[in-house]
Amino acid sequence: MGDAMPVAEHSVQDSTVDKTAQPSSEQPTIYILDTNVLIHDPTALLNFEEHHVAIPMTVLEELDKLKSGRNTLAADCRQAIRGIDQILGGATSEEVESGVAIRRGEKSEPLGTLSILMSQAPDNVAVLPTHLNDNKIINDICLLKKQYPDKRVVLVTKDINMRLKARGCGIDSEDYHNDQLVSDIELINKGFVEFTGSFWDSIESVETEADAGYAYHRVPRCDRLQEVYPNQFVLDEQGFVGQVVEITNDSITLKQLDQQSLLEQEAWGLKPRDIYQAMALHLLMDPDIHLVNLVGSAGSGKTILALAAAIEQTVTTKTYRRIIATRSTQGLDEDIGFLPGTEEEKMEPWLGAITDNLEALHYDDEDCSGSVDYVLNKVPLMFKSLNYIRGRSFQHSLILIDESQNLTPHQIKTIVTRAGKGSKVVCLGNLAQIDTPYLSATSSGLTYLTERFKGFEYGGNIQLQGVPRSLLAEYAEANL
Repeated sequence: MGDAMPVAEHSVQDSTVDKTAQPSSEQPTIYILDTNVLIHDPTALLNFEEHHVAIPMTVLEELDKLKSGRNTLAADCRQAIRGIDQILGGATSEEVESGVAIRRGEKSEPLGTLSILMSQAPDNVAVLPTHLNDNKIINDICLLKKQYPDKRVVLVTKDINMRLKARGCGIDSEDYHNDQLVSDIELINKGFVEFTGSFWDSIESVETEADAGYAYHRVPRCDRLQEVYPNQFVLDEQGFVGQVVEITNDSITLKQLDQQSLLEQEAWGLKPRDIYQAMALHLLMDPDIHLVNLVGSAGSGKTILALAAAIEQTVTTKTYRRIIATRSTQGLDEDIGFLPGTEEEKMEPWLGAITDNLEALHYDDEDCSGSVDYVLNKVPLMFKSLNYIRGRSFQHSLILIDESQNLTPHQIKTIVTRAGKGSKVVCLGNLAQIDTPYLSATSSGLTYLTERFKGFEYGGNIQLQGVPRSLLAEYAEANL
């Protein structure tokens, strides 16, 4: 790297720099972004405020290798490349190396700078063997730190092992947290508030009115009701169930629901097994709810509830014209193209959970396989790859996204925005079973969506409890 790193007021180039000086906390930090950060969020370089962002040449090479194809990974790479090009524009090579002002809009004031971190010259002594791209990036950062010891240099990567290697080389490293809304998964909105004993014992006053056969209770916001959101449920051990329908600064309005009626509701022959499934099915069957997130452990009933509600609303009530079923799975982007057949035939092996649950819905039929074939022929159920959802708009459709815990926040935004007029999106996932590298329960797109939409008037979510699948599954979930 030459002696021209940052520009203008962000410059680390100074002929009088004291090479023994400690980094100043008042000066902008230099953030080096790894490839996985730009894939996770192609707009990441806009989120470092007044600081300097550097993209290693090795990262550009990796993005170039991954940009081809019709999968979501390639699309994210192309978007990241376009974003870098838009900022650098017609800058000269010297300006690109030293830093170009980052603008977040045509008329916005520049905030921070972006540069390309050149690979170190062959005569520089490498700290790590150069056979790995990660090592090349770390070596370049080590050289940068030696050249500019008065600056704080931080590697930003979602690769835990790379962060460990960087620390071993004396480099500060961080995860990318800009789209991480909770620090502890226990803090995620569960979709309900439970009271021990009686809910009414904690309420000082109430105003009740009846409308369309339901009782609506306006109650003051007590300590337990400070953090409440639309379509959350309030329940207690005495059998009270209320749905939040209105929120003000000092009160909330609850629509009282009959617990027994909730437990007796039915969708395509399926009844809920507990109150949590009942609340979930209530949201799934409500045409005024356009987004439902169901989170729960394996076997908690997420998929079978969503599928039963989807079939009921497309075949019986005809609320929706079709069901779009898709899922995120590791290897899907690469492997789908090598499977024979049409898009739907290629997707069937990945959507075994859907067909498995169809069999479960018709297990007691005299001819289970015949019933499943009948449903598949009668129900407008379409299997779609995530690769082919980008750019499309689905009208009057119920969109089921299974295994959505494996999606990044950027990917889940891409999918949810495909919902057109009269459509409903149902996201299903288990935050304890994330298979995608560089994602955790707190950084998953499912967590991001749940937290971002908790104040959405037409959305709801439920964290299902227990494992109704079987006693074996329940014991395995708790003990393995």
